Amino acid sequence: MKLPLSYYLNQDVIFLARDLLGKILFTEINGDITAGIIVETEAYFGVIDKASHAYGGRRTGRTETLYTQGGVSYVYLCYGIHHLFNIVSSVEGEPHAVLVRAVEPFTGTEIMELRRNMPASKTAISSGPGSAAKALGIDRSFNRKDLTGNEIWIEDHSIKYSPDEIISGPRIGVAYAQEDALLPWRFYVKGNKFVSKPRS
Repeated sequence: MKLPLSYYLNQDVIFLARDLLGKILFTEINGDITAGIIVETEAYFGVIDKASHAYGGRRTGRTETLYTQGGVSYVYLCYGIHHLFNIVSSVEGEPHAVLVRAVEPFTGTEIMELRRNMPASKTAISSGPGSAAKALGIDRSFNRKDLTGNEIWIEDHSIKYSPDEIISGPRIGVAYAQEDALLPWRFYVKGNKFVSKPRS
């Protein structure tokens, strides 16, 4: 079942980042459907989060997407090479987002292999946010897409993890965020081989 718009309007982005584990992210590009089970996420808590692009109420051409009503995608280029896919959540004007850091291939594996030029047996195919986006064909053209539409969406297939199967810890690559870099807002499925390093 496709997640409804109301799901994304939840103002508790920490809850959403955890709850999205086990949900399935789909894309359809030129008739090709690929999908991956979300196994690693990070929460970004809007204007008060030093790691967020919207910290302090910053608004630029790039970050404007974050301020829209939840239920759209926020895709940006990292280090000039990797596209990173984020789910904008909460209400309009509250720039919360969840970064999808890793997925486990679910549908369209052969297409993922072509996009990543490697076999699906290699966990690197969709481990880490840049790899996950590339495997699913997500690039800048997916920025501001409606997550209840037919190009990119998320489904609930009743994959559930118990609390002790979900690990939380500090987010990765946000050292610049000072004390906020230590917040345990990265969530991942314990023992899943597609989770990006480090897993400690």
